[in-house]
Amino acid sequence: MTNSKIVQLLHVQDDNRVFVDMADDESNPCLSCGACCQHFRVSMYMGEMASSPGGTVPDELVSAVNPVIVCMKGTEAGYGRCVALRGVVGKPGIRCEIYPLRPSPCREYRVWLEDGTPNPDCQRLRKNIGLVPLKPRFAVQGVAQC
Repeated sequence: MTNSKIVQLLHVQDDNRVFVDMADDESNPCLSCGACCQHFRVSMYMGEMASSPGGTVPDELVSAVNPVIVCMKGTEAGYGRCVALRGVVGKPGIRCEIYPLRPSPCREYRVWLEDGTPNPDCQRLRKNIGLVPLKPRFAVQGVAQC
């Protein structure tokens, strides 16, 4: 049986991108994982930097990739820990220090897919750090209420 409590809130943007906010409680598996934050390079358009109009990501936390792309420090080559990650990966209490200001790649990363199945990348990364796989979530009218 799957848990029907909503953990993953989806927000459709004006440009049809879907941003994800995760619950800030024990139902959020990210708060005891953090594997994705030490695996992927987090690249974004430089317009997401706080010094740009409408940008949110603190400038001091990014490195230049090229004249228009930046990435979160620590993730430049991939397989590196994001500078905004606090805590021990795979242990309760891990978190993103800039969660409300995080860049679009982090906002778009889903733990559960639209049909409620766990993201295969998330499952693989959890396994790599010794965490149990996530279970599917409850889906309503074709939209995951994760």
